[in-house]
Amino acid sequence: MKTGVSLWDVAVGLSVPVGVYLLFVVANFLRKYFRDIRTALQFPCPPFHWLYGNFHLVGDQFGDKYLSMIRDTVEKNPRSHVLWMPGFFPMINLTHPVPVKQLLKAQTKKSEIDYEPIKPWLGNGLVMSEGAIWKVHRRLLTPAFHFDILKQYVSVYNTAAGEMIEKLSEYGGKEESFEVFQQASLTTMEVILQCAFSGGGMTEQTKNEYLGAVQKIGDLVTEAYFNTVYTMFPSIYRMSPGGREFLRLCDFVHDVAYSIIKKRREELERDPEILAEKKRLDFIDILLTARDEDGRGLTDQEIREQVDTFLFAGHDTTSSTLCWTLYSLAQHPQHQEKVQQEVEELLSGRDDDTIKWEDLNKLTYLTMCVKESLRLHGTVPLISRTTTEDTVIDGIPIPKDTYVGINIYALNHNPDVWGPDHMEFDPNRFQPDRIKEMDSHAFMPFSAGPRNCIGQAFALNEEKVLLARLLNKFTFELDPTHPVVKDFSTVLKTKDGMWMKVKTRETVG
Repeated sequence: MKTGVSLWDVAVGLSVPVGVYLLFVVANFLRKYFRDIRTALQFPCPPFHWLYGNFHLVGDQFGDKYLSMIRDTVEKNPRSHVLWMPGFFPMINLTHPVPVKQLLKAQTKKSEIDYEPIKPWLGNGLVMSEGAIWKVHRRLLTPAFHFDILKQYVSVYNTAAGEMIEKLSEYGGKEESFEVFQQASLTTMEVILQCAFSGGGMTEQTKNEYLGAVQKIGDLVTEAYFNTVYTMFPSIYRMSPGGREFLRLCDFVHDVAYSIIKKRREELERDPEILAEKKRLDFIDILLTARDEDGRGLTDQEIREQVDTFLFAGHDTTSSTLCWTLYSLAQHPQHQEKVQQEVEELLSGRDDDTIKWEDLNKLTYLTMCVKESLRLHGTVPLISRTTTEDTVIDGIPIPKDTYVGINIYALNHNPDVWGPDHMEFDPNRFQPDRIKEMDSHAFMPFSAGPRNCIGQAFALNEEKVLLARLLNKFTFELDPTHPVVKDFSTVLKTKDGMWMKVKTRETVG
C-alpha cells in the first residue's frame, strides 16, 4: 500500500491551476536533467554526439559491436564511465570492484528506468519490491530455497535432462544441426513450471501458449528498454501497439497463475494434511503456507507476483547460461573432454547416469567451466540502482536520485581485474585456491549484498545436472555454417540462434 501522494494530488488539494502545475513539473524535470548532466560529465566516456549520444558506436543491434565498444571503454577507463542515450540522457556505469562496493554500501533503490517497464508483469515480486515489503517477502521466501527443499528438485532436473537427451538423440551422428537456445529454453521452462507449480495441470496447448507468452513478454520489454522515449515515459509505451500487446500477454500469464493458485488453495483448505503426503513440494505449496511472525500469509496476488518472478529470473537466465557454457566447451574440446572425464569417473560403476544431490559438489571442473562461461559471456549484462541519498563514488559526488549502473559485462572484461587475457576461456580462474584470493565483488553474476539472487543455488544445481547429463551422452560441436552473433534481449542471446551438432558417446546409461 502506497503511503505517499503525488505532485498532482498536492496540486489538486491546493487548487493550483493546471498551467502552473505543468510549469512546475517541467521546471523540476529540467533541474534534474541538467544536474544529471553535470554529474555525468565528471566521468570518462566514449566519443558521443550531442543528439544521439553513443548510439553511433553501437549500430542497429545491442550485440557484438556494443560489447566491443564496452571492452574498449573499460580498457581505457577501468573504474567507471558514462554512456549517453539519445536526448543526452546519461547512464553512469561502474566497472571495477572498488566503486561497485561503494555503490552497494550506499542507500539506493531499484532504478525505475530499468525496472518500471516490467512492473505490470512482476508487480512487487522480489526483483521489483523495495523497503519493508521486500524484507518481509525475502524472509518468507528464504525457506523455499533451503537445501532440504532444493534436494527435492534434483529429480525434476534429471527428468528434464532425460527429455532433452531424447530430443537431441535424433541428431546424434548426423550432419544436421539444431538450434540450441530453443531446446534449452523449452527444457528450463519445463523445470521452472514443475518446480513452481508442478506443471499446474496445464494441457500441452496451455503450456506452449504460456511459454510463448513469457518469451514474447521478454522480447517486448527489451524493445522498450532500448527506446529512450519509452524508457523515460513508460506510460507512452503502454499506449503503443507493443505496449498494448505486452499488457495483454501479462493478463494472460497472470490468469494462468491465478487459476493454479486458486485450485491449490482450495485443495489445501479441503485437506490441510495434503502437503504431508506429497513427495515433493513446489513453490506454490511453500508460499501458500508461509507466515510472518504475526501469522500473516501471502495473498494470491503476492504469490502470483513471486511465481512470475521465478519464471522470469529462473528461465531465461538458466537457458542462456546453459547455451553459452555448451558454446564455450564446443569451442574448446580439451575442456569439454575434461568435463566428460570428470562425469564418467563420478558415474563409474552405476547402472544409470542420474545425477544425485550428493554428486553436485563433486563436479568441480564442470562448476569452474560454468562460472568461467558466466564471466566470459555475462548472461545478465547490467544491474542498476538509484541513489536515495547524496553519496561519493570514486571521489565523485553523486546526488540523491541519480541513476548508477553496475556493468557486469564490463566488470567481467576489466583487464585490471582479470588480466590482458580476459577474452580467453580459462576455467582455472575459478580454482578454489584462486577464488579465495579474488575480490568478493570481482565476479557477481547473481548480484551481491542483501539483494543477491535468492535462487542462485537452485540455478547452479540445475545447470550442473543438465550439463553433466548432456555432456555424458554427447560431444557438442559448433556448426561453422551458422556463425554466432551475440545479441542482448533481457539476457545475452544470439541474433540468428546458436546451431550445434552432437555426436553420441559410449557412456553409462
